[in-house]
Amino acid sequence: MKKDILIVDAYNMIGNWPELNRLKLNDRMPEARDQLLNMLANYHKLRDAEIHVVFDAMYVPGISRSYQQYDLQVTWTNRDETADSYIEKLAKELQTRFTQVTVATSDQAEQWTIFSEGALRIPAGELLRDIDRAKNEVNQTAREYADKGLVRKSPWNDQQLYKLEKLRDQLTGNPGPARSKLRRKHR
Repeated sequence: MKKDILIVDAYNMIGNWPELNRLKLNDRMPEARDQLLNMLANYHKLRDAEIHVVFDAMYVPGISRSYQQYDLQVTWTNRDETADSYIEKLAKELQTRFTQVTVATSDQAEQWTIFSEGALRIPAGELLRDIDRAKNEVNQTAREYADKGLVRKSPWNDQQLYKLEKLRDQLTGNPGPARSKLRRKHR
């Protein structure tokens, strides 16, 4: 099975994801970067992929470095190096028979270059939808698990619940239908 690697053009995501773009337009770029990393870190927990996030040094000159943060590999390019050129080089280096590299960017020229190297490409909007979809799946699974946990931990058995429901209906004067499943079971 191939190892999945996702390379994210960070400023491209910030410019294309509405919530992050609002932060950017309000001169809150550090918050937009932090939120992007947080979203990708949460996504990383849901997806079995190594994630590289590449920031172009044009917004923070002189920083040029790589480090691990939230299980993400974060890279700031050199001052004279664009994120695009760094991503192209990294994708070419990481793409092998045993790895599948996907690059997240909406830059069309970058997408074609990446594709010609054998890597896959995913536009910014599609990655955001995938992140939201994964988050919703986790929330749904958590709700189902919690519902099962509540039922399983109930101190009442079905017959007791049926009797309590009948008593409630008598006290409220409501001849409302008791749970049909329980009613059928205890006739």
